[in-house]
Order: sequence, then C-alpha cells, then structure tokens
Amino acid sequence: MEKYFFILVIIAILSFVYLKLAIKFKIIDKPNKRSSHTKITVRGGGIIFPIAILLFSLLNDFSYPYFTIGVVLISIVSFLDDIYTLSSKVRFPFQLLAVLLILVELALPFSPIYLYVFYILFGVGVVNMFNFMDGINGITGLYTISVLLGFYFINEIEALVAPDLIIYSLISLIVFGFYNFRKKALFFAGDIGSITLGVLVFFLLILFTYKLSSPLIFALVIVYGGDALITLLYRKIFTKESVLDAHRHHIYQKLVDVKKISHLNVSIIYALLQMVVNIIVYKSYKLDFNIQIFVFLGLMIVFFSLYLYSFKRLKTT
Repeated sequence: MEKYFFILVIIAILSFVYLKLAIKFKIIDKPNKRSSHTKITVRGGGIIFPIAILLFSLLNDFSYPYFTIGVVLISIVSFLDDIYTLSSKVRFPFQLLAVLLILVELALPFSPIYLYVFYILFGVGVVNMFNFMDGINGITGLYTISVLLGFYFINEIEALVAPDLIIYSLISLIVFGFYNFRKKALFFAGDIGSITLGVLVFFLLILFTYKLSSPLIFALVIVYGGDALITLLYRKIFTKESVLDAHRHHIYQKLVDVKKISHLNVSIIYALLQMVVNIIVYKSYKLDFNIQIFVFLGLMIVFFSLYLYSFKRLKTT
C-alpha cells in the first residue's frame, strides 16, 4: 500500500507542476466544433498517464518493453500534436507503430495473416476511438476507470498482466479526475491523454482476449465502441463531412447540447453502462465459445438499438 501512496504523491506533484507550466507556456485547448466547452482550458493534462506507465516500467524491471516504447513514442507525437496540431500523415504512422509494437510484445503469430491484419486495424481503431470520444469533462477519465476495473477484476482471477500496470494507471486517472471531474475543468487530457489510454486499453484487450480465447473481452469497450461506430456510419451515410473533421454527432455530445444534461452526469452514465457490461463479461468470459459469441452479439444489438433510438430522439446539431 505504501508504494501506491508513493506513486499517488509523485503523480499529484507532477500534475500540479504541469498545470503551472502549461499556463505559463500557453498549452491550451481552444474550443472547436467537437468541443462541448466554451472557455480556453489547459490542454495535455493526460501527460500523467504515460508517466504512470513509465513509473510502472521503471519499478518493475522494465516489464513489457515494446509496449512501453510504443507508449513513449505515441505520447511524444501526441503531445506535439496538442501543442502544434500535427497532420494526420504524421500521427498515423506512429499510431501504427505503437500498435505493431504491442503485437510484438504479445508475440502473436503472423498466421493466419487476416487475423493479424484485423488486430492492426482494430488497434488503430481503438486508439482513435478514445481520441474522438474525448469531448466533455469527465468522460475519458470515468469511462477508462470503468474499463480498467473490468480488466482488474478478471486479472485477479487469471493473473494475465502485472496488476500494478492497471493500478498505477487507475491512480493517474484519479489524480486527473481532481482537475477534470468538475463543472469547469482545470485541464483536459488532450491527445497525449486519450491516445495513451487507447494504446493501454488495446494492449489489455488483445492480451486478455488471446490468453483467455474469449471474444467476450471485446465487450469491455462496447459502450464507447457502439457510440463511435454508429456515429461513423451516420457521418458516412447522412453527412458529407470527412470522418477526420471535428464534429458534434456523438450521442454524448447531443445529450449535453440538446438535452442539456451536465457533462459529468453524461460521463457517469457512460461509465455506469460499461460497469454493467463488465459484470456480464466477468460472469460469462469462461463460458463456451459459442455462448460467448451469442452474449456479445446480444450486447451489440442492445447498444446499437439504444444508440439508434437516441439518434432519432435527439435533434441534429
């Protein structure tokens, strides 16, 4: 317990130092079409997420070196993106590299090749999903806490990953919450925060799915995944916008803008929905493969129906 308090103190101090430095050097987030805030706020507060992962690596004999290298590389590029706004042509190769390093870390076989290609595409998708869904106070932190708790409790039974990787990340999310889980956030995660969390979650998803031979593990991100996929389909079919353009079509954005539900309440709803799914996954991941597929498809139908219904009820913005 002492080591966790030590990590908490270090991350808390570093977060405070970063806040002061970001204010001094004007590392700020200006509202755009994707934002649900109206005031300029410090950006890049998610820098404490890769710091937590680095602390884990340093204190655990440099466990998962390729994963850690991937986190460091994508964090540097993402932080530069927070400051200078880099082209997707610069960001994408590093996202791809981070995903490939994770696959190397997990020593996944290249055969069948179509499955390896799926992992690559899925990894890039998860990383960008966490980035696109980061648009209101609390949602990135609260939702990721919910997701990591799902992994933590399964890991308590299966011991698939060093638990400190999850615990240190949870500590960093709690510290981040002090600044972000409020009506007027002091800082936002920025690309460095959301993308780092996407890389971490992808690493855990593939590790647990592969080791347990359990497709139901993918449901540990189904709340985000459902929103992101439905929104992507909506934009491809009904709008002429580029999928890379900033927008306000996600359900969580409409709940804030149209229904005037507070940021934190919407974020809590997303986190609680994922917690309910976590319980289902926890109770079902050891079942027969075909039953898991049935449960997963059932969850997909439920959430896709919920999102489609929500789209119809909410006015276009």
